[in-house]
Amino acid sequence: MGHLSELIITFGYIGVFITVFAESGFLLGFFLPGDSMLFTVGILASQGYFNIGWMIFLAITAAILGDTFGYYIGRVFGKRLFNRPESRLFKYEYVQRTEEFYKKYGKRTIIMARFVPIVRTFAPIMAGVGKMDYKIFASYNVVGGFLWAGGLLGLSYYLGTRFEGIENYLTYIIIGIIVVSFIPIALDFLKKK
Repeated sequence: MGHLSELIITFGYIGVFITVFAESGFLLGFFLPGDSMLFTVGILASQGYFNIGWMIFLAITAAILGDTFGYYIGRVFGKRLFNRPESRLFKYEYVQRTEEFYKKYGKRTIIMARFVPIVRTFAPIMAGVGKMDYKIFASYNVVGGFLWAGGLLGLSYYLGTRFEGIENYLTYIIIGIIVVSFIPIALDFLKKK
């Protein structure tokens, strides 16, 4: 097994909860391995390292709470971050664009962002900055949390129970997940060019 598997086994349920929460709600969580970690956890659960029911519950809860935390960070501190004229990263015009973007695409963006690294971290924060209605955000946050965390864990658990020795190919599967998850970003970049 690889280093990621060893880390997951070492830190267990609490480590998975903290990682999913941080990737979903903290600005600095964008570098965390959400998709690949959840897939690995599902494989490990199929081998008896974890109870899949508890892991699905914890991961979905962490994803929903993380996005909620990110939303409130954006709502409370967003304007201050984007109100500094000298800042290259945080510009007020981004807030205005975000408000327009969420008015036009908001509902589905919250769900789709779960499946795109980096975007997964910033989408709830920007929803808060853009003052997306919290009831709308919360409902799509819950659906997105179930689909992403529950879906990845369920799929990988199923594959782990059906294909003996799948853990031997985990590195290749994780590389594939990373490549596939960056396709939307690459397509968007090419579209803008």
